[in-house]
Amino acid sequence: MSDPLHIEQGGHRTWLKWHRGRRKASDPVFTGSRILEAMRLGASVEVDLVIHAGHGCAILHNFSLEEETTGSGLVRETPAAVLRDLHLRGSDGQPIADKVMLLEDLCGLLAQNQPNPDALLQLDFKEDCAALTPEVVANFGATVGPVARSLILSGGDFDAISLLANSAPNLRTGYDPCYGESLARLKATGDFSAFINDALNTAPDAEMIYLAYDIVLEADAAGFDIVAPIHAAGRRIDAWTIRTVDDTTLPKVRRLLALKVDQITTDDPEGLIAALAS
Repeated sequence: MSDPLHIEQGGHRTWLKWHRGRRKASDPVFTGSRILEAMRLGASVEVDLVIHAGHGCAILHNFSLEEETTGSGLVRETPAAVLRDLHLRGSDGQPIADKVMLLEDLCGLLAQNQPNPDALLQLDFKEDCAALTPEVVANFGATVGPVARSLILSGGDFDAISLLANSAPNLRTGYDPCYGESLARLKATGDFSAFINDALNTAPDAEMIYLAYDIVLEADAAGFDIVAPIHAAGRRIDAWTIRTVDDTTLPKVRRLLALKVDQITTDDPEGLIAALAS
């Protein structure tokens, strides 16, 4: 089997993004070995960032520690040294050998292991602008600066993304409007054109627009091609997240490919590419 990197269809390449550093469904999340593998192969891979007590970021998705790690309490209230001593949990909830990484740990690994030029690591910032202090911003810039060319920073608060990105030259940015007021307006009006135009105007510097895949498909069912204005604006689109590969999700993936999305986020890149090839 070829490595699960991308799919070529109709002259268009759609990347398969390794969601939370997973190559296959059974993988635990956020392990350094899988992330380095992805970067070596030239894959697109994503990790999440949550602020910790030391004015830096942990590679975790949740604001509390219980589900993902052997710790307890809020990440925001936990010192860096304590976080580094916690073990991650596998998909079965049991502790694994891998420990929690901080952003500087991950960037250090990338600095020591030169990524493939095609590789792209998405840092998905899970907090908003109100959470940013000058110390957090300064630490972020110093940490990601040396490896910024291999990274893209994303989130639902583009003010926060811009503030962080300005601390690190050469860092690309992306925007996810599928939260908060933007999503509420879409649900109230059903106006997909206004939704995507607002996203493009809110984040003029974002190279990638991240959309929940069901929004892409709902727009398509309503007769509106939500991909076209993104491409017309010179941006790329990521459709997230295909969590399982089965008879329900495969037709959806095939439609996303036909719509020419540039990237599909999935928890099972290996299973997805095998299923599409069979």
